[in-house]
Amino acid sequence: MSIDWFNFTPWSALAGGALIGLAASFFVLANGRIAGVSGLLGSVLQWGSDGWGEKAMFLLGLLLAPLLWGLFAALPVIQFQTGWFGLVLAGLLVGVGTRYGSGCTSGHGVCGISRLSPRSIMATLCFMAAGFTTVYVARHVLGA
Repeated sequence: MSIDWFNFTPWSALAGGALIGLAASFFVLANGRIAGVSGLLGSVLQWGSDGWGEKAMFLLGLLLAPLLWGLFAALPVIQFQTGWFGLVLAGLLVGVGTRYGSGCTSGHGVCGISRLSPRSIMATLCFMAAGFTTVYVARHVLGA
């Protein structure tokens, strides 16, 4: 493996990670709840749930942030190496996984690990292992 040093951007990645942590921190301080995106989305889909407006605004901010960034810098080209069937299947599997795992990468990986939650640490290890295994099988076994 070699690193493409021309396109290696550690500072923007560090800034992005810091902003994610800052947003999650503000959300927990303002609402007393962790910023697990799958849980927030589930709550927003239940009209009239407690804190519906705040949750909807947080999710809207996640959607608008790349558009706002696009005003200042060029957005990367989005490339899918699978068809629509693969994207829909992946989305369904992620959705089922977040239900079985009682959370997603933002809830367990960002907020849970920062609180040293053993359940979140284990969940993060499991979904990272599943992701590594999936990529290995797809690339080296199936040759995709």
